[in-house]
Amino acid sequence: MNAPTLALLVVAVIFTAAFVRSALGFGDAVIAMPLLAASAGLKTAAPLVAFMGPAISILILAKHWQSADLRSAAKLIAASIAGIPLGIYLLTRLPEAPLRAALGIIVLLYGLFGLLKPAMRIENEKAGLPYIVGFIAGILGGAYNINGPPAVIYGMLKGWPPERFRATLQGYFLPTGLIILLGHGAAGLWTGQVLRLFAYSLPALCLGVWLGGKVHSRVPERRFRQAVYASLVIMGGFLVLRALLT
Repeated sequence: MNAPTLALLVVAVIFTAAFVRSALGFGDAVIAMPLLAASAGLKTAAPLVAFMGPAISILILAKHWQSADLRSAAKLIAASIAGIPLGIYLLTRLPEAPLRAALGIIVLLYGLFGLLKPAMRIENEKAGLPYIVGFIAGILGGAYNINGPPAVIYGMLKGWPPERFRATLQGYFLPTGLIILLGHGAAGLWTGQVLRLFAYSLPALCLGVWLGGKVHSRVPERRFRQAVYASLVIMGGFLVLRALLT
């Protein structure tokens, strides 16, 4: 793929991911990572999405920080920080093909979970549960930038109200995203190509966050989530199939 075509694709993907994240409070990385990994490679997609995540969190929190419950996210953040280095190690040391296949499986399962939406709730939470969830999220964040699925599932099972859910996730994503970003830089993944592509995408990212905020307040959230989860099932299945055939 030539450079102008790749740049246009990256801008379109980041706009879509920012729109979804602003509308739902999550979902940007699970949308952007499969598409960018398939077109630009995992070692370009990962740091590019790592730049995107904190930027979106800052834009959302600038308006909705009062709704964030950082106390609920603190244990997840602490455990994620411990798992992030392991995820970055896997990203830089393992072959790309099995990592892509694993990414596809995670995205597929996450989409299926969202569509099924089990009504179960955490009644008697074990003391170590948020730390386990956070550590797994940190590994996935370091390797794929998708620390969101475990945190989102945890929030669903805790029954957080929608506005608190959306804002609290940003409070979780911002510090963990910054650590992932710095870790990718320390691992040598901040290439000139990554920095240029992110710079090209910044206006689209801001536009996506603004439009997503409008949708968040006007479109029925349940219907929009179902469409997002269905697209994740398709993308995850595509990545798994592609890994099996190559």
